[in-house]
Amino acid sequence: MPNKTTTPKVSRAVIARLPRYYRYLRELVSKDILRISSGELAKLMNVTASQIRQDLGCFGGFGQQGYGYNVKDLYKTIGDILGMNESYSAILIGAGHLGQALATGTIFGGRGVHLRGIFDSDESLIGKEVGEFTVLPLSDLEACCAKWEPAIAVLAVPRTAAKEIAATLSTLKVKGIWNFTGEEITAGEEIAVENVQLGDLLMNLCYEIHAKEQNEPNETNEN
Repeated sequence: MPNKTTTPKVSRAVIARLPRYYRYLRELVSKDILRISSGELAKLMNVTASQIRQDLGCFGGFGQQGYGYNVKDLYKTIGDILGMNESYSAILIGAGHLGQALATGTIFGGRGVHLRGIFDSDESLIGKEVGEFTVLPLSDLEACCAKWEPAIAVLAVPRTAAKEIAATLSTLKVKGIWNFTGEEITAGEEIAVENVQLGDLLMNLCYEIHAKEQNEPNETNEN
């Protein structure tokens, strides 16, 4: 098992693949599957077995020759690596359509994150019920952060407000920002930032479609 006292230096590409392993392993656990080989897992995930072995090898030894991986142990360990078992608290800033969708979905609870509250500066949204939450005024942000000590702030505000709010959050001991605004932000060395660029993902999809179309054989009409 990997050393839990030291976080190994691992490439962002490997880290980006860990949540996918976690999702597939969670499904295997739910089906009471006790063990799986790298080859079997590779077939499920449509990747190569060597890729799986290389990725997991970055964190130490997991599988056993002739046995494969213990599914529950691997699932728990990847969860530990990803911080899924830390019960991080979070706040959400922005109660518009995107913010409401995030707040009422299942994305937080299943990943070790507990949403504590939602904030907005729009008077028409303050006091609105969003799922189990009542939208709070942005002016309450500092007091609530002092009380709840959230590790994560989710930004679903207009792009023009992103940097100002990020600067405020940097003074409130938030450890990470999940940014859906479309604006690339940084918040100092002490705060991790994940900038979600939905437009980039759409362009990636367009590229894949275009590439497939370019590689398709031309149809010919036969008389």
